Amino acid sequence: MRPRFTIAGAGGFRRRVQVTWLVLATLLFSLFYNLGLDFGLIGEKLPFMLGLRLSPDGFIQGVALTILITVVSMAVSLVVAVLTALGRLSTNALAFGVATFYASFFRGTPLLVQVLIIYLALPQFGIVLSALTSGVLALSLNYGAYLAETIRAGVLSVPRGQGEAAMALGLSRGVIAFRIIAPQAMRIIIPPAGSHFISMLKDSSLVSIMGLWELNFLAQSYGRATYHYMEMLLTAAAIYWVLSIGLELAQNRLEKRFGRGFAGRQGGAE
Repeated sequence: MRPRFTIAGAGGFRRRVQVTWLVLATLLFSLFYNLGLDFGLIGEKLPFMLGLRLSPDGFIQGVALTILITVVSMAVSLVVAVLTALGRLSTNALAFGVATFYASFFRGTPLLVQVLIIYLALPQFGIVLSALTSGVLALSLNYGAYLAETIRAGVLSVPRGQGEAAMALGLSRGVIAFRIIAPQAMRIIIPPAGSHFISMLKDSSLVSIMGLWELNFLAQSYGRATYHYMEMLLTAAAIYWVLSIGLELAQNRLEKRFGRGFAGRQGGAE
């Protein structure tokens, strides 16, 4: 018999984890506090870094802009990834070829180079995109290539017999895809997809090279202006970390939701 993780045991484990996090966070804060950081400067610049104040041209900045770029890129990359995964699973040579070529190019070249190509090289051919559009497009195309492989792996993890049995019952392809295949595939897709989105959140800092006033841009600008790089960069790092924790919590909730049907099987007798 495999030992079962009781509710009481789970509660005790969770409390011990929380205490561990609290102790480590306290030690980390104490370390930075003893560095003699200028917390007054951090408090002065924090509203701007959080995006509570608009930029001089009246546009959002800081965390607000970082979140906007990340959320839009997430949505676009998911659409691109689904289409690419369908192409990778297709028996059509053209669809398969286009999907594999796209995935190979965007996984095989650096994201920074892709950002620069879209923002600086495309204007040579008369295609001029704004900095925001260029950043979102580069992030979406890059992460769409990685997410496509994650989605393909999730779909392939579902036994073929599931779809064949559904077809034998006369269910349509749409019902089979969204009601049978997708819920089972999500259990495999969510963990790596969550990691991709967390990486996308941090890689959104690359758009700062195009002059967008997102979090990383402001941290560097304030660091140069005040000669307090440590305060500004640590503040940016802490904000990125908090945002990443939010994505981790959302990922955990989705994992639990789509893994409910398998928890009972894993806890049973062997």
